[in-house]
Amino acid sequence: MPDKESVILLAHCPDKQGIVAAVSEFIFNNGGNIIDLDQHVDNDSKLFFMRVEWSLENFQIKNGDLQEKFKTEIADKFDMNWKIKFSDEKLRMAVFVSKIPHCLYDILARTQSSEWNVEIPLIVSNHPDLQHIAKAFGIDYYVFPNVKKDKLSIEAKQLELLENHNIDFVVLARYMQILTDSFVSNYPNKIINIHHSFLPAFAGAKPYHSAFERGVKIIGATSHYVTAELDAGPIIQQDIVRVSHNDSVDDLVRKGRDLEKIVLSRAVRAHLSMDVLVYNNKTVVFDN
Repeated sequence: MPDKESVILLAHCPDKQGIVAAVSEFIFNNGGNIIDLDQHVDNDSKLFFMRVEWSLENFQIKNGDLQEKFKTEIADKFDMNWKIKFSDEKLRMAVFVSKIPHCLYDILARTQSSEWNVEIPLIVSNHPDLQHIAKAFGIDYYVFPNVKKDKLSIEAKQLELLENHNIDFVVLARYMQILTDSFVSNYPNKIINIHHSFLPAFAGAKPYHSAFERGVKIIGATSHYVTAELDAGPIIQQDIVRVSHNDSVDDLVRKGRDLEKIVLSRAVRAHLSMDVLVYNNKTVVFDN
């Protein structure tokens, strides 16, 4: 993130000649200076993807007018799907947890150290176990027990809570509950989940134990956007770590949780930096 104010454009559209030239000319003609530009063409789908960031130091279009001018002069001509984010815009993130704390601690540490330009107004859980962590960081903690018994009613209360706090996106930091389609539809491509990469081969409550019994040589973690289909949303980040016959179940759990923290943090950072473009349940993740 640059020190001076900038704006990020994320866009995709049917591939044709002149897209980069038109966007660059629009920025140049209005006094902007391009800081970063990345692009990708999917030859199979004939789609063009772009992420471009430019400085607003001498930019002549007021922030409030930029969306309409870009739509009229560029986006409509190329049939673009696009969005714009200003660098000083601080998103509001809600974190959902259950009983396992490692991802929550990592998220809060990165936020408190100003690694991420984000606010966390609240933490939501189906258990009271991690309330002391929220208290230590001065964040409100809301407990919704018995989620399985009255899921729709409780999710309605959770959604109302998120709306009242103007939440932009949600991170499931080892939240051990399945969200309904109704909940997910309120935050399309705005709910980020993390899980081990053994699914479906090692599904269930103890995937590391199952993996240990099979003598696996790598373990992994996957972070993705949540969709109506369980654990099948667009993948944002993945990684692996090697293990061997010398590793115990405890070693696998330790290494796996370390990896989960890292992969989830990379996914959250990519979302905050507007590096992720979703299409057809896949992602283009620009590396910044």
